[in-house]
Amino acid sequence: MEIAVPTAESGEFQDLAYNVFARSCPSRGTLEHVTGRWGSLTLGALHGGTLRFNELRRRVDGVSEKMLSQTLHALERDGLVHRDAQPTNPPRVDYTLTPLGQEVAERLLTLIHFLEGRMDDVLEAREHYDVTRDA
Repeated sequence: MEIAVPTAESGEFQDLAYNVFARSCPSRGTLEHVTGRWGSLTLGALHGGTLRFNELRRRVDGVSEKMLSQTLHALERDGLVHRDAQPTNPPRVDYTLTPLGQEVAERLLTLIHFLEGRMDDVLEAREHYDVTRDA
């Protein structure tokens, strides 16, 4: 199903061949990989440049080795992350964003920075919600 959406640059409408709101659309899986907790943090961390697995794991505080590995595989499959395994002893594996991954990460970081800048408002809203729900 094609849908029309405004482009960010011109505001004019363009037809897209994919619709993330449709259950069977392949873009939905990619959206889940990008916006999931570990996907967005991994993309944001890699925006700063190439990182090795353990550097990335330290940067994305709280992610397990298994979850980071699964996240990197999904992002690599979606064409957002490039994995460069070098035949050294011990093996060295570097992760970088592809051009598409760079574009996605920039958009995510805009959202991340916006949310960080508005956290006082979010925390106030949470407190108000909690107080009024308990009353």
